[in-house]
Amino acid sequence: MDSRGAITEANRKWWTLGAMCLSMFMIMLDSTVVNVALPTIQKDLKTSVNQLEWVVNGYTLSFAALLVTGGRLGDIFGRRRIFMVGVAVFAISSATAGLAPDPTTLIISRIAEGVGGALMMPATLSIITDAFPPEERGRAIGTWAGISGLALSLGPLAGGFLTEQVTWRAIFYINVPIAVIALIAAVTVVRESRDEKAERTIDYAGVVLLTVALTTVVLALIEGNDWGWGSARVIGLLAAGGVSTVVFLMVEARVRAPVVDFDFFRSRNFVGANTVATIISFAMMGSFFFLAIYLQDLLGYSALETGVRFLPTTVVIVIVAPLAGRVADKIGSRWPMVLGLLITSLSLYLFSRMDASTTYDDLLPAWILLGIGIGATMSPMSTAAMNAVDVDKAGVASGTLQMFRMVGGTIGVAATGAIFQSKLGDFNPALLAQGGVAEATKFTDALGAAMALGAIVTVVGAVVAAVVIRGKPKHEPSAHGGPELPRPVAI
Repeated sequence: MDSRGAITEANRKWWTLGAMCLSMFMIMLDSTVVNVALPTIQKDLKTSVNQLEWVVNGYTLSFAALLVTGGRLGDIFGRRRIFMVGVAVFAISSATAGLAPDPTTLIISRIAEGVGGALMMPATLSIITDAFPPEERGRAIGTWAGISGLALSLGPLAGGFLTEQVTWRAIFYINVPIAVIALIAAVTVVRESRDEKAERTIDYAGVVLLTVALTTVVLALIEGNDWGWGSARVIGLLAAGGVSTVVFLMVEARVRAPVVDFDFFRSRNFVGANTVATIISFAMMGSFFFLAIYLQDLLGYSALETGVRFLPTTVVIVIVAPLAGRVADKIGSRWPMVLGLLITSLSLYLFSRMDASTTYDDLLPAWILLGIGIGATMSPMSTAAMNAVDVDKAGVASGTLQMFRMVGGTIGVAATGAIFQSKLGDFNPALLAQGGVAEATKFTDALGAAMALGAIVTVVGAVVAAVVIRGKPKHEPSAHGGPELPRPVAI
């Protein structure tokens, strides 16, 4: 290839990264943008509380349950192709959500959005993995992780602004032009890739069993605090999830092309990265959820003002994540992950020390440290996972990693919520709204206990990363035993 062709190919990978980051931004934004619009949606569509919960949970459930399947389909049929299908489903369902005349249409549209997101998200990371050589993946994945954190944090800000200044329907309409841009970029700059060694068959039994297992467990975690952890419904869901998981493992051991490649878990780095993914998502989603409540219910900020006050964390994530990725390229992922988790733990400890007189400015160092910790953990974690597998298996590996992230986040919100509610005691929201100091103290004590749980969990994550993750090897290993070989450059 001449120098002109090499420059073209070099540019292609960065355009590919930009397209995948844009798509990732859209997916993650939709995870949080809806929350602040729920009261307005309830009034406009006259939804019940249960229907309102399913506007959020429908997206989460379908998204989490189908991530591994989405990654597997990309490996079999082509990651760009499945990505484009996911973008189209996401765009159409976003449009129908914005046009929804009733709660049922909105809920169905949100479930369909989750399906589209599950097809897109593994493809974004596997396409990046294919586009960049191992020595540059940390930098690229760092940018991808930074955009992910940015979208999660900007969700409440964007949702509050659009709901207050335009209409709640605009939070869905905005996805359509973004999706069109993503489709154009996919056609023009993203090269097709797949697992050439994979059989062109779908493990339907495995897909169904895995979907049932994840759906029942995630639903139990979502509803546990409301239904009661000892209720028949929650116990029944957890039991169904356990049985489905056992049957899934039995079936997967006998099929020729299982939906999950269990050879991945022979790699210490893949196991460690997925464990850290669960833990950092536990801490991040649990803290984001309840800190948003703290800013609005106790400090009295509006939805838009709450979004603005997440910016110190957001901006720092965007800056630190790519830098952490570059460091991981040079020294390996272990120590950036350990440092990031310890910094996250420190920030959550500072949050746990709040009391009724604490102001936002008092907690500003904790907000900044939270961004540093998350940014320093996420990109090395993703790089460690993706460099631990053959590039041909990137789709299902990405889906597996994202599944652990989603489940970790769901567990984080559920566990943090359980601690929070158990510590509230005879808390009276009406007295808090009237400025009651005693109620404010109960609230901050409960929130402090919840944040302390996150601090402890992230310290455990740091220990796991230090012990399980290996330093940077001379050649990035695959889960199938050998160093990754260089790929031919497309001309």
